[in-house]
Amino acid sequence: MGHKPLKNIVLTLITVIGPLSNIMGQVSTAEAFNLLIGTYTEPGKSDGIYVYKFDGKTGEFSYRAEATGVKNPSFLTASKDGKQVYSVSEVGEGKGSVSAFSFDPTSGKLDFLNSASSGGDGPCYVSVDDKNKLVFVGNYSGGSLSAVPVKADGSLGSDIQSIQHKGNSILKNQTKPHVHSTVLSPDNKYLYVPDLGTDKVNIYNVDLTKSSPLTTADPPFVSVEAGNGPRHFTFHPNGKFAYLIQEMTGNVTVFEYHDGKLRAKQSVTLAPQGYNGPIDAADIHISPDGKFLYGSLRGNIDEVVIYAINKNGKLTYAGRQSTLGKNPRNFAIDPTGNFLLVANGGSDEIVVFKRNRETGLLMPAGKTIKVGAPVCLKFVPIK
Repeated sequence: MGHKPLKNIVLTLITVIGPLSNIMGQVSTAEAFNLLIGTYTEPGKSDGIYVYKFDGKTGEFSYRAEATGVKNPSFLTASKDGKQVYSVSEVGEGKGSVSAFSFDPTSGKLDFLNSASSGGDGPCYVSVDDKNKLVFVGNYSGGSLSAVPVKADGSLGSDIQSIQHKGNSILKNQTKPHVHSTVLSPDNKYLYVPDLGTDKVNIYNVDLTKSSPLTTADPPFVSVEAGNGPRHFTFHPNGKFAYLIQEMTGNVTVFEYHDGKLRAKQSVTLAPQGYNGPIDAADIHISPDGKFLYGSLRGNIDEVVIYAINKNGKLTYAGRQSTLGKNPRNFAIDPTGNFLLVANGGSDEIVVFKRNRETGLLMPAGKTIKVGAPVCLKFVPIK
């Protein structure tokens, strides 16, 4: 058999490597990161937002800085360039707000800029578009979401657009809407808003050039079976699939994603076999290489459950790991994919686990960050 011409070999390599690079490009080559920690400051267990240095090679960490003065900065997000941080202030009685901070990724220093109304009570989630033009806030208690403009200096404007959800579902905590997250599509053209109270994932078009940037998409939502309670939503690194975790049942729904539209293709459960107690599912993330999905369970379970993801986006059970603490509302995978950190809010600690990249399974790294009532973990590269 003759040898292939060099040109054909090069083209073949490009064909094979090209699609893989789209996923592998999500795995960070950096090793040092800022770990930002959002907390509940009430009832007095913490002071605000904490910044630690985290080594993605060794799992070692060290304290860097903190920002105080914001009540219950429970959920955070950072701008794409890492120079701004936005935090909710999860309070009610018409005082829900979102705060802006300038952030120095080199030193880890946070400087408060200003706050703006979140447009509703109990804001629990915040996201920002890639161009740092709009911040999107989900108000759990108020059942609403808001788009908040970002000024050139990273501070927040006051001309917000708020959208009030309506409806209910079948369980006692579903008597009204409860917006639980505001997740942008990979191209920043759509916003996905899981509503625990109405058993829907609402979909909005996003136009950064308009004063009212959100309009209802077509279709305006996808529904899940009543009593599931949609909570958090995430996209696969390849942009072809999306995954929804549902609080009351612990079910994860797999969607095919194309041009803003979602089509359900699979549902799996995170609940242990034969378990009949409270599920209280919380957070969901995918490893940077796109091979594994992780979901956290609270209730009386306190575990992270692992599923393998095949080339079609479908899930196969891989294993489960105790969080070694209580109430794992949030967790994060470091950008190298080497470690998974769990915020055990009920036991005032962040537990570090080593990830096996081949099996997806977790092993305790023997490292714990002591922080009062941690809720949200975000990584920003040190520059």
